[in-house]
Order: sequence, then structure tokens, then C-alpha cells
Amino acid sequence: MQINIPDKILRNVEKPTRYTGGEFNQVIKDKANVKASFAFCFPDVYDVGMSHLGMRILYDIINKNENYACERVFSPWPDMEKLMRENNIPLYTLETKTPVNEFDVVGFTLQYEMCYTNVLNALNLSGIPLRWKDRTDNDPLVCAGGSCTYNSAPMAPFFDFVMMGEGEELIIEVMDVIAREKSSLRQRKLEELAKLPGIYVPAVHTKEKIEQGLKIKKRIIKDLDKVEYPENIIVPLGDIVHDRAVLELFRGCIRGCRFCQAGYIYRPVREKSVEKLVDTAKKLIDNSGYQEISLSSLSTSDYTCFKELTDRLLEFTKENKVSLSLPSLRIDSINLELLKKAQSVRKSGITMAPEAGTQRLRNVINKGLTQEDILNGVSLAFKSGWNNIKLYFMIGLPTETDEDLDGIADLANKILDEYYKIPKEERASGVNVTVSVSTFVPKPFTAFEWAAQCRKEEVIRKQNYLKERLTRKNITFHYHYSDVSLMEAIFARGDEKIADVIECAYKKGCTFDAWGEYYNHDKWVESFKECNVDPSFYAYRERDIDEVFPWDFVDLGVTKEFLKREWEKALKEEVTPNCRVKCAGCGIKECNENLRRIS
Repeated sequence: MQINIPDKILRNVEKPTRYTGGEFNQVIKDKANVKASFAFCFPDVYDVGMSHLGMRILYDIINKNENYACERVFSPWPDMEKLMRENNIPLYTLETKTPVNEFDVVGFTLQYEMCYTNVLNALNLSGIPLRWKDRTDNDPLVCAGGSCTYNSAPMAPFFDFVMMGEGEELIIEVMDVIAREKSSLRQRKLEELAKLPGIYVPAVHTKEKIEQGLKIKKRIIKDLDKVEYPENIIVPLGDIVHDRAVLELFRGCIRGCRFCQAGYIYRPVREKSVEKLVDTAKKLIDNSGYQEISLSSLSTSDYTCFKELTDRLLEFTKENKVSLSLPSLRIDSINLELLKKAQSVRKSGITMAPEAGTQRLRNVINKGLTQEDILNGVSLAFKSGWNNIKLYFMIGLPTETDEDLDGIADLANKILDEYYKIPKEERASGVNVTVSVSTFVPKPFTAFEWAAQCRKEEVIRKQNYLKERLTRKNITFHYHYSDVSLMEAIFARGDEKIADVIECAYKKGCTFDAWGEYYNHDKWVESFKECNVDPSFYAYRERDIDEVFPWDFVDLGVTKEFLKREWEKALKEEVTPNCRVKCAGCGIKECNENLRRIS
């Protein structure tokens, strides 16, 4: 069935192009001529979802297979949702305006905990029962993937199955099962999916089996040069958050920052070749018409052949009048020279993330950055014509004291002093050092998964403490306390009891919780009380070192023993060298193999 969206509705919503489809390079297939169909749902507004590289990759891979069709779905903004409900319009896909519940599989990508209620809203708008236990053979299978699914417990009651790890190969294996078992009953499909490596099926992989030692091992793409990457990307009709072509250089990270979940869950480091990247960049620009291309990876300047790659890309982009957008780089003379070439007309700000104000606390979090590194870097930047430095810190880190907060103010002042050391005629006029602080959130599969989160009252005290010390002219202090940080910690480390809270809050009207104007903390507090769940149990207590976690049955390759060692080293303020300097024995067998090949 194809849904007709009346013009009178589109004329009365913000950004109607969010709901029309028809973009350049979209793929439309006749579902009568394919063996299985997949509705890929990003549980946030179109502007955010269309910026997500993972969706673009899987959309491309599924649609390149002649047997399968993939169409896109996004959460309608509240103005559109209201009109859809008033006019009995179900959630539909952009490509063919087909109701979501007519697809074989509805897949959600979970990239941020505060999108969980949007998942429930999408299911409700689609006419699909919220919980897998309530679905029938006539309902599509509902699945999820993405970084948040490594602790699936808070959302497991809502998903028929979960895909763990990288999906380029796994997604086709899933579609093969769906196609083969098209006429089978729901339970049979789930049992067959449960046989695939990297698939977690709550109805099959029961608590009893998990307690008996069941492990779900994440999927890893070993050779990124050989895996499909989208070269005919969809070009939106309206503005999106990151409206440009994106070039992924590598996956994983060598740094080992103890707070960073991505640095652990995306191991091992695997790089694409320079030849592959340059060829992909040219095809991306040719096939999209974009005039900007950005580089994407966790620590982009750690790419082994970074200078060779950027020199070749700059040659190509200059010739084709295309802008090369560079992420935050570790400041040294090589990267500054690159920044000069890439931003020859206008020098935007230099961004650095010391994360902590003192060397002691940077050692605790294993941030491989010294004060000397920072000051040398900003001095080079000031001498090269930059005059806007942005610094990112976290507060509430394990073992943090007021002396560490003093260190934030001290570092900002020393950076400003570096500017004034340069003769006036050799520096750009006007300077600003921006200090931004966010609240630390402990995450699963990190060395800090045992840590307690800092309580609200203490976070506010720390913010005011810094505010009193960051008063010097030309220093700007940005901070914002949000109860959302508490919710992130609860959802990140929660168990299945949190599912009841999420459903309760959703039924009270909570959606778009990631958006400040829609987040309603009072409704969440009410939901915890009604479900008899104590939020502090999940956020504010330090975990026992031998505590069993809801995510322990997921095998990321990184062992819990390694994370324990890192937690203990953090408390001793001991540093672990990055992976290229010395293997720390994290447990991933592929790490040494890949690092040897890259070196």
C-alpha cells in the first residue's frame, strides 16, 4: 500500500522535505520483485539521521543486492506526528511511502541512549506491538544494531533480535535467513537467526542460557578495502546536520582513553589503503555533486599514511574546487601545515580535548597528552595565525579533586599567556580561549564501567567553582548541567527493569529526549517511582569489581580482565602506552595482526 501525504499537511510542518523522499541517488525497488524487505529506521529527526554514516553504508549494501530492498524511516518531528495521528497516517518509508509494518524487518540503529523512547514511538506509529512477546506472525521482525546495543538489556524486551558489531556482512546474512524462511512462523525465523554469529535473540538466548555461559561475539570486518562503501550517496533536498560527503579512513583507535567506549568497542584498528580512499573520494564527489568532503575516524591523524593521503586529497580537491573538511587533529607542525593548506582563506578555530586539567588526572583517564604537548601546540597555532582555541574537558571523572579543577583554569590561563608571548606584529589580532566542560558518564565496556557518576549537586558545585576561576578577559566558559547525564548513565548500565521505566515514560508523552526543549525530567522521575526502580542504583554507586553486569554475555574481544586491570591502573594513576608503542593485552586477537600489517 502506498500512502498519499496531502499537500495541506506538508504545508503545515517545519521542513516538509523531511517527509517527501525523492532525493538524488535514492533507490526504489518494486517489493514484489524482491525476496525480502528492510525498513531502516533512525530514531531521530531526518536532519540527524541522514548525517549518519552507518545508515548510508547498510542502505547501500542491501540495495546493491538484487534480492533485497531497503528503505529509510525517520522519527517525525512533533508537528508532523500530531498531524499524522490526527489524519490516521501510519509511519511510512520515504522511498515508496509504504507503511513500515508491511516490511519483513524493521531495523533501528541505536547511537544514543536518549533516543530510546523514539523507538517506541516509531513502533506505535507503525501499528507494531511494543514488546516482542506481544507480536504475532503477521508483524514484521524488529531488530536493532549500533553502539548502544552492546548493553541491550534496557531495550531487549522491544526487539526480536539484536545485531552485535559491524553489519556489512551480517546484514546480508540476516536478509538471507528472512528470505529463506519467508513463509515460516515467527519463532522458526528467530531460531534460524539465532544461529548466526553476532545475533542475540531474547526469545531464544534466554537468561538461563546466558547464566550457563552463552556468549554472543561481535562481528568484525577484517579488511576494510574489500567491504562495500557507498559511492552513490543520497543527497538531501534540505539541510541536514552534516551535509557533505564523508570518507572513513579506518576503524578502531590506538589511544586507550579509559572513559571512551568507542575506543574499546570498535577495536581492532583497521585502516583503508590510500589508493582506496583517494578513489572513493573522487567517486563520492562525482556521484553526489557535493563541494565538501570530510574525513572520519575516531582519531583521524593517527592514520598511518595521513600526510600522503591528505596531500593527494588536497591536490584533487583544489583542482575540483572542493573543500576538504578536517576533524580535530593532534596539534603538531605537520598537522598545522595541513590545516594551513586546507584553510588557506579563513582560519577557523583549533580544537583540543585535554579532558582533564592536571597531569595526574590525565594519567588516571590515560589521556596521552601532556601540558607541554598542549602549550607547544597552541604556540605553533598562534604563530601560524590562529587566534581561537577551543578546549574540551569533563568534570566528575573518577578521583577528581578541586586541584584538578584548578588545573583547568590554570591551563586556560597558560594558553592565553602563550598568545601574549608572541610579538604583536607576528600574531593575529584578538584572541579567545573557550573552555567547555561536560559531565562524565560511565559506560559499559570501558575501564570506568565500575565508576560512580558524580551527583547533580556536586556537578553544579564544580561548575560554580570553575566559573569563579575562569574570569580572565578573552577566556569564555561554557557549561551546562542537564539531568540528561543521569539518564544516560542509567540507560547505559541498566538492566531489563529499565525497559518498564522507558515504556512508562513513553506513555506519559516522553519522546525526543535528546532535545532539550522536549526533555521532561519530572515525567522520568514519576516513571521511576511508578515502576519501583531506584535510579541511583544504576548511576551513583561504584560497582564491586566482581559484579556481574547485564552486558557480560557479549564478547567484544576486549576481555573483562583487561578492563579490570585498566580500572586498577587508573586508581593508581598509571598510564598504559598506546597500541603502537606496546600491546596492552586487551584480548583482541586481530589487534596484533592488523597493527603489524599497518606498520
